Parts: sequence; C-alpha cells; structure tokens
Amino acid sequence: MELSRISDKNFADIMGVSKRTLEMWKESGKYAFHQDENGNQFFYLKDLMKVPQVKEMVESPWEDEMTVKPYREYTSIELFAGAGGLALGMSMAGFHHVMLNEINHDACQTLLLNRPHWHVAESDIHQLNFSRYEGQIDLLTGGFPCQAFSYAGNKGGFEDTRGTLFFELARAVKEVSPKIFVCENVKGLASHDGGRTLATIRNTIAEIGYTLIEPRVLHAIKYRVPQKRERLIMIAVRNDLVKKATYRWPSPYHRIMTLRDAFYKGELYETDVPLSEGQKYPEKKRKVMELVPMGGYWRDLPVHVQKEYMGGSYLLEGGKTGMARRLSLEEPSLTLTCAPAQKQTERCHPLETRPLTVREYARIQTFPDDWKFVGNLTSQYRQIGNAVPVNLAYAIGRSLVRLLNDIEQNNG
Repeated sequence: MELSRISDKNFADIMGVSKRTLEMWKESGKYAFHQDENGNQFFYLKDLMKVPQVKEMVESPWEDEMTVKPYREYTSIELFAGAGGLALGMSMAGFHHVMLNEINHDACQTLLLNRPHWHVAESDIHQLNFSRYEGQIDLLTGGFPCQAFSYAGNKGGFEDTRGTLFFELARAVKEVSPKIFVCENVKGLASHDGGRTLATIRNTIAEIGYTLIEPRVLHAIKYRVPQKRERLIMIAVRNDLVKKATYRWPSPYHRIMTLRDAFYKGELYETDVPLSEGQKYPEKKRKVMELVPMGGYWRDLPVHVQKEYMGGSYLLEGGKTGMARRLSLEEPSLTLTCAPAQKQTERCHPLETRPLTVREYARIQTFPDDWKFVGNLTSQYRQIGNAVPVNLAYAIGRSLVRLLNDIEQNNG
C-alpha cells in the first residue's frame, strides 16, 4: 500500500467493518473510491482525513515513540510466557526479565534456545511462590487462558476467581506488588458470560490494590503486524502510583503491513522469508484449493465443487469465510490459528497451493528469522499461533516504559 492511498479491504479492516458494509458505503457515496488499471479499488488518504481512525494513522507520532528509552533498567516477570512473543517485544522495549513462567516443555525450550540467559521456570503456576520478588519488580505480565469463573460468592472478586488461572495471576500480583501489571486475552473476554467474567476481573483488580485503565481491544494491524489479530489489553497501576502519571496507549503505525511485507524483502524484513518445513495438503484437498483464487474462499469454487467440499455445511447459513480460504499478498493475514490447515480456518499460501510454513507463520507474528522453535511441526505451529505478535508487544512495551519513566520523574 502506498502512503498516499489505502486499499478498500484494508480500510474496512481499520474501520472494523465487514466487506458488506464497505460495499454499502461505496454505493451510497459515503467515501469516494477509485480503481487502478488492474481493477483494484482504493481510497486516497487525503479524502479520508475526517475519519478519526485514518487521521490517527497519518498524523501518528510513531517515530517519536520509537525513541522512548527506560530511565533505568525496568524489571519484569512474565507468566504464561509461551514461545516468547510478548516477552521478546517487552525486551525490545527495554524490560529486563527477572523470571518467565511457562508449563509447556517445548515452549520453555524455545525460550531457552533463543535467550539462554533468561530465567525460565518450567512449572505449573500453582506450584510457584512469588513472594521473594516482592518490591523488586516494575512490571508483571501474563496472557492467562480464559476460563469460566464459578462465582462462589456474591461480590465477584478475588475469591470468586479461585480455581482459574486468572486467580493465579492475581495471586502473583499480590505477592510481588509490581508497579504495573498487564493482562492480555482474546477480545471475546470482554463479553464472556454476559460481561460477568470481565466484571469479576475488574473487582479483583480493585480488591488487590490496583486501578484498571479502561481496557482496550488493540488491532495488531495498526502496529506493524501483517495480521488481522485483535487482543484485549488490560493495564493496571498500583494505587499509590496512579496520580503520578497518566497512561497513553501506543499510537498506530502510518500504514497497514500486508503478506507481501511479511514474505518479501522490504520495510518489515531485510530478506525474503527463509525456506522451512510445513504441512502438506492431501491430494484431494490440494486439487480443490488449486481452484481458489488469491484472496478467495469456498464461494469462489465451481458450484459442484462447493457442494462436494462443504458437504452438509453448504446449506447452512453464515459466511463460513475461513473455509477453503486462500490468503492475499495485498492484505494482512487472517488471525493465525494453532494449525494452518484446519478446514474451518484455512490459511492457504497466496501463490502456492499449500499451508503456510513455520517461518511464514513466524513472520506473520513478526518474530525475527533467528527466533527458532523447539518441538515437532504441530508443536511449533501451536506455539507460534498462540503467541502475542512481537511488534504489538513492542508497541505496548514502549508505552509502558513511557509510563514508568513518568512515574520515576514524579517520584523524584
């Protein structure tokens, strides 16, 4: 995408609307669109400057925020660390990891292979005591798995989360007393169980002595990540520090990164994507996927092939847009899953008829090419698919460094 214009599909992604809504906007003339010699539709950015989401990107102070450096070495503990997407981004922002906890053996080996000096505690979090870190940690982070809460009591607070992994994260915060803690999760957590889960989390955060900044769903595509991934980010500041600084969310990058940026030498990477192993399609499926155009899905197949491939799903309502889906080089990837060839969430290479490889998966999550993954192919895909995109973590990390810098200044 050129800086002077934005494709129609990427504009829809920025606005968080469906392609159907986008077509309605075009038909109504709400936004003036144009078409190039290849039939690709786009908007000129200068025509969209009254749209807050576009104005925010064009006028973003991204370059200034890239210069944020910690006043001193800020310490961090990370829970549920996985393969290190969040940890690496935070490290790039300037955090020094005192300890990382993860239960999965392959993920722990991945962390140690890439960062031998990191202290990785391979353990069930229930078995860990964090008290020895009390008063020594600036930041505690964790992407806890979303589980239903039991609501044993009426208040929906700390005790009502007992038995969940969020309870263990809250327990760690109580024992460590960091200046800030950060939780990240799927955006569906905000509406989980009619909003009661998030309400209980809010109550728990208040109960353990922290003030929750209003949670926000961040779109990874706005932070130099070539993927339409959305994560709910919750940031809480210890009550005694709340008045010493104001948190500012990271600003978006000036443009949307696409799969072309991910796979080829350019602004995001200095080389084309390295060769690596990957899953293969069975021959029958490969012949079906061969018929899908770049950016297309099952509805782009001949009708008789649609019926055979979709089976009983053919007559069901709903778009099922992940089925027989071939990605487009001109758009960000759909959100990566833990396996690249699941029928419901297909992620076929844009040009070749095959699932994405391990290194292609890693690039879409903005891992550097020298970040290696341990385990069999299934395990590597799962580790990468579960990760927080590194560049999203890096952007959040810089905003947290800025907050801690302000707290340091106002403490002085």
